Amino acid sequence: MNDRYETKLEGFVIRKAEESDTKLVLDFIKALADYEKLPNEVSATEDVLHDSLFVKRAAEVIIGEYHGEPVAFSLFFHNFSTFQGKRGLYLEDLFVKPEMRGHGFGGAMLAFLAKTAKERDCGRFEWICLDWNESALAVYRKLGAIPMTGWTIQRLEGTALDDLAMRI
Repeated sequence: MNDRYETKLEGFVIRKAEESDTKLVLDFIKALADYEKLPNEVSATEDVLHDSLFVKRAAEVIIGEYHGEPVAFSLFFHNFSTFQGKRGLYLEDLFVKPEMRGHGFGGAMLAFLAKTAKERDCGRFEWICLDWNESALAVYRKLGAIPMTGWTIQRLEGTALDDLAMRI
């Protein structure tokens, strides 16, 4: 992935996040949590993000800038499909500042990630979306994404994760 990518949208550039962007990434995460009505769910800190993103490289982040100002971010990582025998690209978060929506920036970020998935020979590019986020769902449908029916996300965290880990 190039460190900087000029898009077809005038003035909109997508760039790879750098270590100096750690606070910016956390600010975007908090803004996303506010939008999703989950502000109390964010426990990430700058130190944890720095370690996860730039030391352990557990995920990657891109920043969308409009005329040099950060207006969007996306965090993604690789998963793996046993059925395809290939890795996939999993989009964990995509956020465009509310005042900057409707300009195609989110679609450009998704197109960049789709291109990245193709360049890395990924068999899939996938993500989840909150059921109530109709505006995002409409964008995804317009881009050709299809909802996966018949699957329910399962999650263990906190005490449940701790308890299960202690069973072995």
